[in-house]
Amino acid sequence: MPHRALCPGSFDPVTNGHLDVIERTSALFEQVFVTIFFNTVKVPLFAPEERMDLLRQATAHLPNVVVDGATGLLAQYAQAHEIGVVVRGLRAVSDFEYEFAMAEMNKQVYGELETLFMMARPPHSYLSSTLVREVAQWGGDVRGFVPDCVARALQQRFGGEPR
Repeated sequence: MPHRALCPGSFDPVTNGHLDVIERTSALFEQVFVTIFFNTVKVPLFAPEERMDLLRQATAHLPNVVVDGATGLLAQYAQAHEIGVVVRGLRAVSDFEYEFAMAEMNKQVYGELETLFMMARPPHSYLSSTLVREVAQWGGDVRGFVPDCVARALQQRFGGEPR
């Protein structure tokens, strides 16, 4: 039975939906690697160090969570860290097609790796980092969508007063 799980993502920024999946995963596994995979093609809002710091703050209450950063193939990272399960949150049917293809490719690269799909809870089923960034950019209140540390970071990034 696998004791380690991986919750990968870009986490730009981490949302309450991400945090919900991480918390639920931490209740199922002895150790959870929450790993930011840095995509060199995308232009992120937050620098890698900022994202890792925000993620550490958001998961500080979970003693079995390790925050890490990586580039390269997820399957190779999992194999190098002896991780047997990848946990991916699904918000809608549209997420499934992409995630299914990724799960199959990861399995081809590292045959011991399983993917567990965790459904988003209804309050988070529409939530994405992209939507949160857009709301924050235009001065909207994002406090209900992200951990407090992220709301403060977004406010600092885009200016404005908390609502």
